[in-house]
Amino acid sequence: MPDNLVGRDPLVFRTRHWFVLGSALLALLASLVSSPASVAAEGRPYTNPIKAQKGADPWLEFYNGNYYLITTSFTNTLTMRKSPTLAGLATAPSVQVWSDTTAGRNANIWAPEIHFLNGKWYLYYSAAQSGAACCDTQRTHVLESAGTDPMGPYTYKNILTGSNLTPGGWLIDASVLKHDNNLYLVGSGFIGGSTQSLVIAPLSNPYTLASSNFTIISSPTLSWETSGNPVNEGPEPLYHDGRTFLSFSASFCQTPDYKLGQLELTGGYPLNPASWTKKQTPVFQRNDAAGVYGPGHNGFFTSPDGTENWIVYHANNASNGGCGNGRTTRAQKFTWNADGTPNFGTPVATGTTLAGPAGETAATPTAYTLVNRNSGKCLDVSGGNTADGTNIFQWSCNGGANQKWRIEDQGNDTNRLVNVATGKVMDVADCSTADGADIRQWSWLNNNCQKYRLVYTATGDHVRIVNESTGKVADVADCGTANGTDVRQWTWLNNNCQQWRLQPTT
Repeated sequence: MPDNLVGRDPLVFRTRHWFVLGSALLALLASLVSSPASVAAEGRPYTNPIKAQKGADPWLEFYNGNYYLITTSFTNTLTMRKSPTLAGLATAPSVQVWSDTTAGRNANIWAPEIHFLNGKWYLYYSAAQSGAACCDTQRTHVLESAGTDPMGPYTYKNILTGSNLTPGGWLIDASVLKHDNNLYLVGSGFIGGSTQSLVIAPLSNPYTLASSNFTIISSPTLSWETSGNPVNEGPEPLYHDGRTFLSFSASFCQTPDYKLGQLELTGGYPLNPASWTKKQTPVFQRNDAAGVYGPGHNGFFTSPDGTENWIVYHANNASNGGCGNGRTTRAQKFTWNADGTPNFGTPVATGTTLAGPAGETAATPTAYTLVNRNSGKCLDVSGGNTADGTNIFQWSCNGGANQKWRIEDQGNDTNRLVNVATGKVMDVADCSTADGADIRQWSWLNNNCQKYRLVYTATGDHVRIVNESTGKVADVADCGTANGTDVRQWTWLNNNCQQWRLQPTT
């Protein structure tokens, strides 16, 4: 018998031991019953649409604390929005991350997507030849980021096209499928005399096809795939519990019956059409009671805490909305059926307040300060004066409303910068084109002298503020660092005095 039991009744000791142990277990069980398992906190409230201008063909990623949203432009330019909350995307600045002047690919950019592969971001999109009639010259192209910033800067890498695609390599809506450590390009095209179908080809790296021949894996044959015209397009991979699904858009986008269908990879070889099984009914479609028409061309993302699956898509508010810029970007959470397939539910009405993705911790931005890269000082309306013509200069950042700006998308790749304190906009004095022309505030006149493109710089994390009328940029005079140094327009010199950081604020 151990020394500590000498002189004690072993039976009494054992009884007391089990009594204490039993009491502890009962206390533990009681605590579990009275304190249910913790549930991830809902995200910030949001309403659809999350992008009301140029919202078609959306692609959304959550990365390193921010959401990044990119959509179809119909021009030679691509803009991206960044926000720490889903709600914040609705008012986030649209920043230009790519513009192309090469005649063979500098028009009608559609369906951009970003994918993080091998430590870099790759931006896939389709574009047309300048001056060509819509839409026979659409081809797929890919850009590569300089580092790990989803906004770039990007450089052009390659055209991705197939020798058996008609006419002449036509391919749109490209995405990347991952399977067994291999990459595949999936998209929408024609082979021979086919209808517009889903096609696939292997990739040897993110910007190079391993084969110039594509294979059809789905064609529009069911009645719900042929409204208006027979179409399969916009393939988007979704992975869950070891299974691979491919959502796609079906029917003609000009109709309210544009909708989502679904394939599943039920065989072992993605290039074999027999490896794909099509669900015989659509998985996401119009909701007339909610005023949602033509929902389609989606993407997928996960909540910041990784516990929720979300779908992002575009739709129209009217049955005659068609294929243009009237389509807006929407997002909603989805779940999984008992058989392991996705359940996207029905598209919700715009204007409905919903809980955002779980795990959002930042506040939703309501405005932005613009901080000069050289001086570290903020773009400021002098004294918060509300008069037309009040000067705009730099000043030490102090959180004042006269240093806060709403950056409002004008639907044509430009923004107006509205001062929170005064409600007036940044303006080039008298629409002058001269270097040194004053930048001031003025009442909104809806002219190009009051519209600006925010262009991501080659060094990243800063923008240049380019006037739409003059093509010149907001510049701190003579690179001064003192409070009150004037902000004027000047020819782009690619110096730090002409670069500004967009800093979200509430």
